[in-house]
Amino acid sequence: MNPPESNSGVLSRRTDRLVLLKPGDKEVHPPETEPRLFLNRELSWLQFNERVLGEARDASLPLYERLKFLSIVSSNFDEFFMVRVAGLKQQILGKVVETPADGMTPVEQLQAISDKVHLLVAEQDRLFQEELLPALAAAGISFLQPATMTTEQKNFGRNHFIQHVFPALTPLAVDPGHPFPHLRNRSLNIAVILTKQLGRRRARQPRENLLAVVQVPMVLGRLVKLPATTGQAFVLLGDLIEAHVGDLFPGYEVRQTARFRVTRNSDLLVDEEDTEDLLSTIQAELRRRELGDAVRLELGATASAEVEAMLTRALKVEGPDVYRIRSPLQLNDLTALSEYDKRPELRVEPLMPSMQPALRDADSVFEVVQKKDVLLHHPYESFEPVARFVEEAAEDPNVLAIKMTLYRTSGDSPFVRALSRAANNGKQVTALVEIKARFDEANNIAWARRLEENGVHVVYGMIGLKTHCKVALVVRREGPNIRRYVHLGTGNYNPQTARQYTDLSYVTTRPEIADDASALFNMLTGYSEPPHWKRLAVAPLDLQTQVVSLINREAERAKRGEPARIIAKMNSLVDPTAIRALYAASQAGVEIDLLVRGICCLRPGIPEISEHIRVTSVVDRFLEHSRVFAFGPPESPDVYIASADWMPRNFLRRIEVMCPIEDAQLRSRLYNEVLGTALHDNVKAWRLQTDGTYTKIEPVGARLRSQAALLEAAKAGGTPPEVTATLRPVPQLP
Repeated sequence: MNPPESNSGVLSRRTDRLVLLKPGDKEVHPPETEPRLFLNRELSWLQFNERVLGEARDASLPLYERLKFLSIVSSNFDEFFMVRVAGLKQQILGKVVETPADGMTPVEQLQAISDKVHLLVAEQDRLFQEELLPALAAAGISFLQPATMTTEQKNFGRNHFIQHVFPALTPLAVDPGHPFPHLRNRSLNIAVILTKQLGRRRARQPRENLLAVVQVPMVLGRLVKLPATTGQAFVLLGDLIEAHVGDLFPGYEVRQTARFRVTRNSDLLVDEEDTEDLLSTIQAELRRRELGDAVRLELGATASAEVEAMLTRALKVEGPDVYRIRSPLQLNDLTALSEYDKRPELRVEPLMPSMQPALRDADSVFEVVQKKDVLLHHPYESFEPVARFVEEAAEDPNVLAIKMTLYRTSGDSPFVRALSRAANNGKQVTALVEIKARFDEANNIAWARRLEENGVHVVYGMIGLKTHCKVALVVRREGPNIRRYVHLGTGNYNPQTARQYTDLSYVTTRPEIADDASALFNMLTGYSEPPHWKRLAVAPLDLQTQVVSLINREAERAKRGEPARIIAKMNSLVDPTAIRALYAASQAGVEIDLLVRGICCLRPGIPEISEHIRVTSVVDRFLEHSRVFAFGPPESPDVYIASADWMPRNFLRRIEVMCPIEDAQLRSRLYNEVLGTALHDNVKAWRLQTDGTYTKIEPVGARLRSQAALLEAAKAGGTPPEVTATLRPVPQLP
């Protein structure tokens, strides 16, 4: 199960065919036609968000589940604009000429993004207005405009505004003495056009239009529940403020109002080489994040051209950056509806993760892992044993040391509490806290300080690299011997997301893996030359090389006429080197199935290039997040789990880990249960077409919804019946 040696060759492009080069062969330059072999990363991500939108469109789902997916679409767009669109705009300002493998320039990408996002936002708007709002009304839930309220509701709304909202509002005038305010990123605001009220004798004089801005407070609940004779009635806080905004401007007449929302560049720019205190530098950058340039303006559909012109000029955005929306500008505010309404028919069945009998009945996780390796498939199986593993280590007098990486964790994290207790109990405790984890920087800084206050040795990783791997190492005295326990995960040490994402946990005492884990922490915390890894592949040292070598190995097998097969499950596939290797393997005759949830830059189905490659994306209740790679025929595959997707950032700019699964039973479980079930999903799966679009897979024969099947199997304590990852005929799509 060792990863193959990395000297098996590199890739070359000759005309339209990609071939393996042996050592000593002459490399040739790629042809001008090579960009056609790759899909654009940003446009591929937009295709993913369109598939999420498809879940909101699915009328078979409970109403609040559809609303959840509609909210996720909005949240996804926020991050996309804050990071990806902002990055493209910076490239244009910096006159960057480098292009990705697909050959699109930053200007071309921005134009294509704008065209696609405007279409998706329009469909999201239509879906809410024409399908979800009527469905909510049919369920007895009404969203009212102040003008349509009953007298009782208007009085209630007026009192609520005066007592609870008005004191928190600050009117912001915009004139030569009051420059346009710097509005917070993703803040919801109301633009107000005013004129000065004049006496009768001056009534005929022209009056100047004045601009003011009122921010909708983030600290107040966005849904205001109104009295109703039947069902439940709500008014959005922004609509309530808009109706009474004149109270903030006595002596002035409100001519018009408009809701708007600003999205800003929120990527952090940190020069780690020149900073002496990384934590303080990150904190300073977090404050700057709120001051980034505006990259998107969302504006109520009824806003006048005058208001739009004022806002675009003040925010320095252009026409393509403006998105007119009829629906609430922050759809994720509506997810709070489920707090008021507990009807089970409007939501999915509560998740009840199962517990493996050995773990459920054992007094200690350690005694289970001493006997055999443990593999957990979340969220179908409980994440509790992972937390228990660290909690037991914190209290066990035989545990000498605990070392752990923390990329993202939850509020009131059981892992932070356990590590703190362990340090207080006198154990040697080391936590590598990644304070550069995007949008979790502030949380991680707080955790780092709390851990340090409790005596934990906290490190922030290696300069220039994010530590993204999920590894915990426990050193335990057992009689005269020392045994090391290692946990490796595909997801974060976060009990909350462990109930929302599909991920894998692997716990073992195998000496070779323990040696590698010890060497990894020594490399991360001290001065240590990278070792020769016994079992693990570690980015940025050799992970990309090992992945490409495994792909090349299957290509060589196929050329010799031996059974060859690749199945890989990941979140994103972007790395050009890995994609070229997959093309070469396809040309050699390797059958390749890729389960890629999100971004995929590989273009399947190109004649004589990728005709043996199929790409499937499953979008369902849980976010598909596990990374599992299988190389070789079904009878004897080599199977790996990893923290990394196949992306340049994971291969080259992050600390990542890929681990072989050597236990035959666990290997079979990964191959058949995790990979096989997803491959045969014909309810929630989409197939990537050569042109970059996705088509929903239509059921042929029995219907199989992979996540539902895995939930039922976990309850029953087994693998979904008759599911294997062997090569089967692939349904032809229109």
